[in-house]
Amino acid sequence: MKNTDRNDEKVFRLAKPVKRGLLHLVFSRFLLILALLVLQVLLMVAFFRWLEDYLSYLTALQTLFTLGMIVYLFNSGMDSSAKLTWMLIIAALPLPGAALLFFTQMNIGHRVVKRRVAEIIADTAHILEQPPGLMLALTADESGTDDLVTYLNRSGCFPIFDGTDARYFPTGESCFQAMLEELEKAEKFIFLEFFIIEEGYMWGRVLEILTRKAAQGVDVRVMYDGMCELSHLPHRYTKLLEDQGIKAKIFTPILPVVTSQYNYRDHRKILVVDGKTAFTGGVNLADEYINRRKRFGRWKDTAVMLQGKAVKGFTLAFLQMWNMDEPAAEYQPWLSESAEVKGARGYVLPYTDNPMDNDRVGETVYMDILYRANDYVHIMTPYLILDDELESALIYAAQRGVDVKIILPGIPDKKVAYSLAKSHYARLTAAGVKLYEYTPGFLHAKVFVSDDKKAVVGTINLDYRSLYHHFECAAYMYLTDCIPWIEADFQQTLLECRAVTAETIASEKAIYRIVGGLAKFIAPLM
Repeated sequence: MKNTDRNDEKVFRLAKPVKRGLLHLVFSRFLLILALLVLQVLLMVAFFRWLEDYLSYLTALQTLFTLGMIVYLFNSGMDSSAKLTWMLIIAALPLPGAALLFFTQMNIGHRVVKRRVAEIIADTAHILEQPPGLMLALTADESGTDDLVTYLNRSGCFPIFDGTDARYFPTGESCFQAMLEELEKAEKFIFLEFFIIEEGYMWGRVLEILTRKAAQGVDVRVMYDGMCELSHLPHRYTKLLEDQGIKAKIFTPILPVVTSQYNYRDHRKILVVDGKTAFTGGVNLADEYINRRKRFGRWKDTAVMLQGKAVKGFTLAFLQMWNMDEPAAEYQPWLSESAEVKGARGYVLPYTDNPMDNDRVGETVYMDILYRANDYVHIMTPYLILDDELESALIYAAQRGVDVKIILPGIPDKKVAYSLAKSHYARLTAAGVKLYEYTPGFLHAKVFVSDDKKAVVGTINLDYRSLYHHFECAAYMYLTDCIPWIEADFQQTLLECRAVTAETIASEKAIYRIVGGLAKFIAPLM
């Protein structure tokens, strides 16, 4: 597709950023929703203030109630760090704290979503069959990959595939260019699911192709998280897309009702074209991801493109989320397109993680890599807010001689999360984990690579939100040709980093220590 410089600057009218002044904010849907949510919170506070008038009668009952809640927490299956956080909250505010715990743990507000997720997983559990020959080959090589496949097949339909070419992108810019090229090839369908879609150049280029393809009869579907309507897109943007022939849905729209459902966001990034090509990684559809807009210095991101049989995994993953509100869901018509790529080496396993079950899939895959590594595990992540299990896995790997290196942002996007990451530095470095900060700016990549054999590229951060509260996705790769490229990108990125040492930790700004120490009490809620 030919584009002059002038055409490159043209942005489709639905993707053109709108200037929003103070007047727009005052009368915006965001402010209305915020006001209604605040009103509901104030009513709750007033109710508890009313109870204080009867405090003399409730003191004994409150003490017994608090002890009962602590016993409940000790016997729950919750992460130990989360237990401590909730105990602190309940000790300080027994009734409001218990109400909040009940609200978040007892499916209040998201019971329907949880039930539907379970139904979809059950309905699709056998749609993609695991070729038995692959499992025999993986069992014979003693890499442990067969065990991981067995585990993942328990929590969803996640077969491992051969016959798949995997191409790694070390920047958002390179991924974006490949996306445009593949979108232009679309003949049957385009499935697009992203956490963030923001008006601007990047989305404008994509949207122009989507609109044109929809007019040609291609089945174009777009899905984005409900938070976009508050921060990035106009209200009823799905209607504007539908007017252009594009099917569109919002995952959990934000409404003026206090509900635990808002805690669970669709953080996935998936693009599937004709069942032949799939993309995933850290790259959202917003201009900072391709450095057209400067935020927090230079933006470093990564992604992977799959072509071949494993594309079925991401096609199914998209349809599972798309069909959340579809009583009569179809899958098979879109799962027959992925063909084997001759000569492709290695194995690829697309997988997802959802917060509605008791399986922490994303964390388990990461820990499996850490526990089985022989030589090295190299990690890129924008956030480092660890629970006890993952921190122990990192420390154990380093202490048994594995070269564990983690690259983190040098310029943060969230100061509190940055401070929390630093609260882990001393213990990790003392155990031999090597930490680095990317000096040119913000690193948003989510990458694990190990022993020149295994790698994960996807959307899963090392923080509680990704590991416990978000819908996520990733591609697990074993012996694919792109793994040396992933490790080479890690080493190249390392050249632009500053090392974290005992001296740099000791000289850290006091504000980071204070904020990190205080925020650690509520880290599981962040």
